[in-house]
Amino acid sequence: MKIEMDLQSIINRYKIDAAAIEELFFNTNTTTAIKVAEARGVVLCVLEKNGIKIGEYTPLQVKQALVGYGRADKTQVKQMVKDFLKLECMPKLDDTTDALAIAICYANSYRYEQYDKKIAPKKT
Repeated sequence: MKIEMDLQSIINRYKIDAAAIEELFFNTNTTTAIKVAEARGVVLCVLEKNGIKIGEYTPLQVKQALVGYGRADKTQVKQMVKDFLKLECMPKLDDTTDALAIAICYANSYRYEQYDKKIAPKKT
């Protein structure tokens, strides 16, 4: 319930019209996977209820978009986030880096999607 209320508050305050979220990928800890999946479900539900466009990306897609290599390590992703956003220092928390990287991936995908719409012939 708290996730739903907090996210709705953010949506109301900032009038967002798009959001990006990482697709789930877990290979060992099923307990964590279940809790994250539950939270992710709430987030997706609130976004959908508010008519917000959702971009979903795998970790591989995010790394490919930022670094150019889908198997890049955390340090490489952090460096690209820092460089792309012209930050003075790298984000301290991995979750912050991940969120910024997903947002950058979405922004780039959206830009290309808009470009394709302009140049693609209309189907009749």
